[in-house]
Amino acid sequence: MIALTQTTVNLAYLVAAVCFVVGIRFLASPRTARTGNVVAAVGMTVAVAFTLALDEIDRYAFVASAMAVGAVIGVAGARLVRMTAMPQMVALLNGAGGGAAAGVAIAEFNRLVRFGDLPADTLAAILGATVLGGLTLSGSVLAFAKLQELIQGRPIVFPGQQVVNAAVLAVAVALAVVAGATEGTGWLIAALGAALVFGVLFVLPIGGADMPVVIALLNAFSGLGGVAAGFVLDNNALIVGGALVGASGTLLTLLMAKAMNRSVANVVFGAFGQLQVEIGERAVDGGTVRATTPDDVAVQLSFARRVIIAPGYGMAVAQAQHETRQLADALEERGVDVKYAIHPVAGRMPGHMNVLLAEAQVPYTQLYEMERINPEFPQADVALVIGANDVTNPAATDDPASPIYGMPILEVHQAASVVVLKRSMRPGFAGVDNHLYFHEKTTMLFGDAKDSVLQLITAVKAQ
Repeated sequence: MIALTQTTVNLAYLVAAVCFVVGIRFLASPRTARTGNVVAAVGMTVAVAFTLALDEIDRYAFVASAMAVGAVIGVAGARLVRMTAMPQMVALLNGAGGGAAAGVAIAEFNRLVRFGDLPADTLAAILGATVLGGLTLSGSVLAFAKLQELIQGRPIVFPGQQVVNAAVLAVAVALAVVAGATEGTGWLIAALGAALVFGVLFVLPIGGADMPVVIALLNAFSGLGGVAAGFVLDNNALIVGGALVGASGTLLTLLMAKAMNRSVANVVFGAFGQLQVEIGERAVDGGTVRATTPDDVAVQLSFARRVIIAPGYGMAVAQAQHETRQLADALEERGVDVKYAIHPVAGRMPGHMNVLLAEAQVPYTQLYEMERINPEFPQADVALVIGANDVTNPAATDDPASPIYGMPILEVHQAASVVVLKRSMRPGFAGVDNHLYFHEKTTMLFGDAKDSVLQLITAVKAQ
């Protein structure tokens, strides 16, 4: 192996850092997201290659075996996981990052203690990586379990929960301090155990509606754990990469909370969606549910001038994005102006709808963010809501008693007519009634989103 100077390695790390930053910048748009992934991957390749060239690395067979296992899992995950399950995959990746940081910290602690060389700054980084990594690991695994519906997605609360959480976190920190003072590996492992317990308790009271925010927050924690691990290993690439993940995760958390008009503290401590209400075909504010048929909807769509499609998680679950594009194509052939309304938290993660529609080759020029599309709803003849729930609920704007009051929504109710494609009348992740379903302008087309859209395509072409 060619010996490299630290200056050469640091220059390579600088190149990698630039690639990371440019990659993140490209990820801001669906048009350039693929390029962003490639650029970031090149940066990571550079960072890993030059790290492996360091004199400290000598067990290449062990490293190669670990990389091979990771590559198989990564490729399989990327190719087999459906877009609707991508938040679960992100949660697991966050947990893996946190677990790796904690594992590195404990291994280095044990090694440095054995050789009697444990500087104070390195010790502080080890303790931070252990606690942050532990809570990120267990919290992410629980988030995965909730999203995968292995356990109930609603908040799980008990009396004095916040006090218990604070006490467990305090115990984790105290055990870490004792580990540092006594240089005892057992104490550090105990601190990791307490952090793992806190991670579970931290996510338990958070409901499915807020899980995307929590995943972003855990992503930030995993980045901070990576920064700490970077200081433990004295690796600049890991420090920079972890800082970027921590910063972007924090920014994403704040932006998503803002999109719901709520604070991060309310998301974490509010137990939002604890009470879910099952609703049927009953009145809300004097309104009633009006069911419709594919043929009736096809007539509305075919003779409309402007149609705005508002996709949501229901479309994602049904994998109906390709059929939705085909429906839009059929309408455009009849001279209908079709646009897509994208809410920032529609689906299970930011950009979820953009990626699904891009996969179906929907032109980027037809995708409109909430701020741009809301002024156009009053001019639309039909707003076609495909599986979107909370993000279209007028209660957010006209019902001060609603838990989602103040949340910015897609103002589909401003259109001349609203058609909602939905499997049932069950509430969304927020667990509250959707007043849109009882609006005088709204008709409901019940059924699986893909089947319903396919029927609409056939009916539109028959007009």
